[in-house]
Amino acid sequence: MSKVALGPIVELAREAGEAIMDFYRQGETQTWTKKDDSPLTAADLASHKVIVKGLGELTPDIPVLSEESTDITWDERRTWSTYWLVDPLDGTKEFIKQNGEFTVNIALIENNQPSLAVVYAPALDKMYYASTQTGSFLSVNGETPTQLNLNNEALALPIKVVGSRSHPSPEMAGFVAQFEQVEIVPTGSSLKFCLVAQGLADVYPRLGPTMEWDTGAGQCIAQCAGAKVSLFSGEPLDYNNKESLLNPLFIVANPNLDWENTL
Repeated sequence: MSKVALGPIVELAREAGEAIMDFYRQGETQTWTKKDDSPLTAADLASHKVIVKGLGELTPDIPVLSEESTDITWDERRTWSTYWLVDPLDGTKEFIKQNGEFTVNIALIENNQPSLAVVYAPALDKMYYASTQTGSFLSVNGETPTQLNLNNEALALPIKVVGSRSHPSPEMAGFVAQFEQVEIVPTGSSLKFCLVAQGLADVYPRLGPTMEWDTGAGQCIAQCAGAKVSLFSGEPLDYNNKESLLNPLFIVANPNLDWENTL
């Protein structure tokens, strides 16, 4: 693993979150859609600039792939064994709805897997961070962090499934039918991964499209807490191993949960 310190990345995510909040607070008096001149897009770009500048100073030899810099070609990207994967503002709908469930995602990818990451929800002041060397942690309101460790958590009914706030899709209905008792736990952005990492949800079946920058940081938080993240076939959810940045469907589950591939 690269010798990258986690602490400065945590602080960088917090700085990016503060840049977002300058725009988010304006939403109390207006309605937004995501378009080129919207405060939402401005918040995206403000966060992107903070993160890219900070990573360039902290780790000048490690390239950065951000949602806001996707013009990097596959020919260039395929040569990377280590790089930063960034979503400056994950959770567009949550940002517009003003429910606070949006995040700053920063992940270090090494050999196609996330090895270090931060997921920060600035409106909720929840800071999740993890590395394969230290495990996963959560700090709320700047207080002393607690370690997230699913190996110490026993499952209890009902099985809590991270799902949509609206009616479940036919695919979701088919998936949850395998469990006798189910509770749907709605949340937005990469916080879906974090709920599983905390033990507040047991499984997150991703049955719709996501991009690699949507998932890298959350996957690291979940995996370092002991969750299993994989494709429904059981293969790993990998990064930068194909030209398209679109993820296959995947599932995030408590290590003690038995589930069936119903797709």
